[in-house]
Amino acid sequence: MSSDTPSWDDLAGSSDSDVTSSLAGEAASQTGTSESASAKQKPVFGYWNATRTATYGFLAALPLFALYESLILFVNTDPSSQIRVGADLWVKQLMAVFGGTGLFALGIPVLLIGIWVFVRERKQRPPIRADWFGWLIGESTVYAVVVALLVSTVVGLIFAISPGISPLMAQATNSLSTSMMLVLSIGAGLYEELIFRVVLVGGLFWLLNKTMAKSWMAYALAAILGALLFSAVHYIGALGDPFTLASFTFRFLFGLALNAIFLARGFGVAAWTHAIYDVLVVTQILG
Repeated sequence: MSSDTPSWDDLAGSSDSDVTSSLAGEAASQTGTSESASAKQKPVFGYWNATRTATYGFLAALPLFALYESLILFVNTDPSSQIRVGADLWVKQLMAVFGGTGLFALGIPVLLIGIWVFVRERKQRPPIRADWFGWLIGESTVYAVVVALLVSTVVGLIFAISPGISPLMAQATNSLSTSMMLVLSIGAGLYEELIFRVVLVGGLFWLLNKTMAKSWMAYALAAILGALLFSAVHYIGALGDPFTLASFTFRFLFGLALNAIFLARGFGVAAWTHAIYDVLVVTQILG
């Protein structure tokens, strides 16, 4: 008589080790799947990958924003003639088109960017650690010094002049006070990186990537075009520098370096690197 109930012989044919292995395998498989899903939902953040996120870029930029926007009011003693960073004026003029003036023009863009960052990284939010912001500023200082010296040396070799920062970066704005130059340095780090790295290079890459076969080619072209424009704008306007090929080349190469820093380390590090470099030049620590 046949029966669907397994006989003793059938059970005996499977050893305890086989049963245990099967159960262990299923458990391991389920555990692995669970751990894999958990890993995707909760990435492990260290200093390097956390500080290149949009969250840290936004939070690291806030002190630069607060310093510049508050101090610029004190150094502009003539209310009829306000001196500001060119990229800052572009942002203010754009806000004015939409009716934004005064505190509205300052606060609304910051609020909107903050909301965008919060929504974008709501599922993979990095831990916020105060000491990491200190490391970020220290890292940016190293980049500012090393990149400036490397670029200055390269330009010096190309043009057969003595390597150095000051001869290549002579400012037409030397009639301005040191305090004004320091505040403008902070603003340049923030607003120029926002315009040239995030908006310009990011926008060019987005457009070129749709037509070029390789993404790296699209970014390389966007970086070169962005660096050329970044260098060129320093010679435009009443406070523009007198044009020299050496200083133009210096700024072009420095712009390329900032593009690389922005790509590898994010907006926060790029903005602080730019600001710290400008401060070091104004205070003549470099040069």
